[in-house]
Amino acid sequence: MRRRGRSVPGGWILLPGIVLALAAGACGPRDQGPTEILWDRWGVPHIHATGPGELFRAFGWAQMKNHANLILRLYGEARGRAAEYWGESYLASDRYLRTMGVPERAQQWYGAQKPRFKGYLDRFVEGMNAYARRHPEVIDPELESVLPLDPTDVLGHLQRVIHLSFVGREVTFGIARQPVPGSNGWAIAPSRSAAGNAMLLVNPHLPWSGFFTWFEVQWKTPEVDAYGATLVGMPILGLGFNDHLGWTHTTNPLDGIDLFELSLAEGGYRWDGEARAFETETQSIRVRQPDGTFRRETLTVRRSIHGPVLEVKGDKAIAVRLVGLDQPHMFEQYWDMIRARSLRQFESALRRLQNPIFNLIYADREGHILYLFGGRTPVRASGGWQDWQGMVPGDRPEMLWTRTHPYEELPRVVDPSGGWVQNANDPPWSSTLPRLLNPGDFPAYLAPRGMRFRAQRSVRMLEQDRKISFESLSRYKHSTRMELADRILDELTAAVGPRSSDLARQAARVLADWDRRADAESRGAVLFAEWARTLGAGMFASSWREQEPLTTPKGLANPAAAVAALEKAARVTRDRFGSLDVPWGDVYRLRIGERDLPASGGPSRLGIFRSLEFAPEKDGRFRALFGDSFVALVEFSQPVRASALLSYGNASQPDSPHRGDQLALFARKQLRPVWRTRKEIEAHLESKEVLPRIPYK
Repeated sequence: MRRRGRSVPGGWILLPGIVLALAAGACGPRDQGPTEILWDRWGVPHIHATGPGELFRAFGWAQMKNHANLILRLYGEARGRAAEYWGESYLASDRYLRTMGVPERAQQWYGAQKPRFKGYLDRFVEGMNAYARRHPEVIDPELESVLPLDPTDVLGHLQRVIHLSFVGREVTFGIARQPVPGSNGWAIAPSRSAAGNAMLLVNPHLPWSGFFTWFEVQWKTPEVDAYGATLVGMPILGLGFNDHLGWTHTTNPLDGIDLFELSLAEGGYRWDGEARAFETETQSIRVRQPDGTFRRETLTVRRSIHGPVLEVKGDKAIAVRLVGLDQPHMFEQYWDMIRARSLRQFESALRRLQNPIFNLIYADREGHILYLFGGRTPVRASGGWQDWQGMVPGDRPEMLWTRTHPYEELPRVVDPSGGWVQNANDPPWSSTLPRLLNPGDFPAYLAPRGMRFRAQRSVRMLEQDRKISFESLSRYKHSTRMELADRILDELTAAVGPRSSDLARQAARVLADWDRRADAESRGAVLFAEWARTLGAGMFASSWREQEPLTTPKGLANPAAAVAALEKAARVTRDRFGSLDVPWGDVYRLRIGERDLPASGGPSRLGIFRSLEFAPEKDGRFRALFGDSFVALVEFSQPVRASALLSYGNASQPDSPHRGDQLALFARKQLRPVWRTRKEIEAHLESKEVLPRIPYK
């Protein structure tokens, strides 16, 4: 039985705003100074540590303070033991993670860490466990069985999030399919900056829950002064900046996964004209029953030369091959990236490609900007992008890739003459305008061709302003203008004629008066979104063309069908909401706990830069659950100027005041100033925790 509210060895005691380490072995020489966590009024921890070991330990503590229950749930799932902890509903997830070898590989990756960084992972988890011991009252009782945490949990969680979910998002194996992540990223050179300083826009679009949750933090040691965000449960900054440089990521259309169709034969499968046996392993999964007892589930894991077998049906099987599962040093790479002080140092770390996916957009104080189509792309025998999107024949050796493209072979742009690089999840070819990357210079399978409406809106905003200020960068970030409306609305309203119904003509007038935005007060946006959803695919007469990247697709393919869809959309809008010109924010809402605010922003498919995706609610409205999450604007002036926002707040613990506390700022399209100096932080201090230094090698 646990004793609540009592200090334990290795834990911290809270005394009037101060936390002290108790264990005699945990205390270093007093003259070397303490480690402090300064918590600002938005629940952002500013960690002031005497060295890396203390930094990582305090970082683990801080994440648990704001996200303890979420982290325990995620780490328990990553172990492949969630059904043992929480029952049958987690069995499919356990089967998948075990089939993919995540728990075993986490052990292998931990053993492969270099001694110094292995120590940092140990300290990170030590901080998490120390928090849980010191504050058992905040832990949900059903999550207690996951404790204590182990460093291998961090590496299993990494594989589940980055490799299985981001790279392997098309593989479901009986579990719920994850939504496809998105993001915007800009880097602006001094030549296009009003103040003559490079600037960076950080703008991931991820679900507002689960392992996609962001955690915002500042790190400060004698070696590092960095600010940014990480996906919860990760020990390193995933997006961030220091006084010299910064970077962000967007999800790229990278094909790092293939599904191979195997023909079963003679106890195995066909390979190169012969039968080959599967590697087979039997595992046992404990499954908790409602009465607290357990049953045993047998899992037979088969592996072909391609990889794990996900499914067997009749005389066929499906095996999966995934990039990055032999690269265990992603966290160490990012540690070196955040400590870099120049483009040369940064790229020295980046070229290791330990992260198997993501575009990277970079800017620095010296004025350099960079775009990289990053990650691991397999070196394939032949074919184009579409040739590798379906099932791949599993009996032909030439189809089995064994290498990935090195850094030097990836699409990359440094300091383009146009003065900016961008990505809005489009292929690499539109990272600049005029285009500097020629698809013909790269393998046809590396990336598709095309430019969706949000990417077109991104480039249009960059091109319309020859000198971009920090303030205008903020306005562009919050833009809700619909590129789709600019492309098609005039033709739609013109197609509504005297013979159209009264309802269609009324709808056309509403759309003609609309501001073509999805701001909370915009009238007509609800109707237009319903029309686009009703008409669906195939609305355009001509498709996207490389020669006209910002003006295609265009033209109504079937004006009569478009008008009929408008009449239907008008009827639905009127019947549901009582008016054709209902304000966008009356229908599309920001809801967390007791907070319920009007939304500004909308679906990426409509060409909205401020991307939000919604789910229907019982009252007929829609709630934002995906999209604009962590946002940062950074100007590399001296000192660095930055603003940020974490839309849903920096905590998920049920009783935290920071769960949803930034939602009102998000509703008003405002960012917070980033506080980095001690004077700024203490002027907005909520609390302070102090941990005496522990010496580490």
